[in-house]
Amino acid sequence: MTPKSTSGRRAFAPSPALTVAMTVLAVVFVLLGRWQWRLGDARAAQYARFTHGAARVVALDGAPLTSVPDYQRVSVSGTYDGRHQFLLDNSIHAGMDGYQVLTPLLRAHGAAVLVDRGWVPFTGRRSRLPDVALAGGGPVTVTGRVGRLPVAGLAFGRAPPPPGPRWPKVTSFPRMRELSAALGRPLAPRILLLDPTAPEGYVRDWKLPGMPALENWGYAIQWWAFAVTAGVIWLVLSLRRRGGAKKGGDAIP
Repeated sequence: MTPKSTSGRRAFAPSPALTVAMTVLAVVFVLLGRWQWRLGDARAAQYARFTHGAARVVALDGAPLTSVPDYQRVSVSGTYDGRHQFLLDNSIHAGMDGYQVLTPLLRAHGAAVLVDRGWVPFTGRRSRLPDVALAGGGPVTVTGRVGRLPVAGLAFGRAPPPPGPRWPKVTSFPRMRELSAALGRPLAPRILLLDPTAPEGYVRDWKLPGMPALENWGYAIQWWAFAVTAGVIWLVLSLRRRGGAKKGGDAIP
């Protein structure tokens, strides 16, 4: 007789090594998805604070900036120290290089407050800094949002204020204690983002840093889709075809 082969149905026979590998991958993808989803929730809450903080202005009087949440609009009284200002380097606006102008506001009580008066363009030469002098002097009451100093993504992007008598001082992603040491007086741990309509300011288009919440949630769904894909791959590779070739022939006496 002529040999012939027959094929059977598929059998579910997962490999232990494959099962462990795909389980680990699925767990990692699920955890990454949860992490991104929580980031999205945090960003949504931050955006809500940013929106609601503009609804009213809180007069701080002698209270510190830390007495209100971030992005709350407040009014603070004091006197600008126009002789000692900082220029935050590596600031981009509309695709152009420039600086954020930080001016100390000396309060009658408590630490001085750095007021971010906005963005000014790069002059084209490092040796020629932009003119950020104040028009007048005397006591002022300024209004703006409570904010924080920008943070560098990488440590080598930081540059503290240089020593010496020259002002304004150019610095990149400084820490508050470094600015306080350069100024020679204590500074509040928060800064004030000057209102766009306030005088003595420059370009002020305040936005939340980082990606919007929808992008974080989208990444979370992608990670969870990868977890489902890992499960499907494990299932497909675990189905094996049964049967094989059966040999037959004349009986030999």
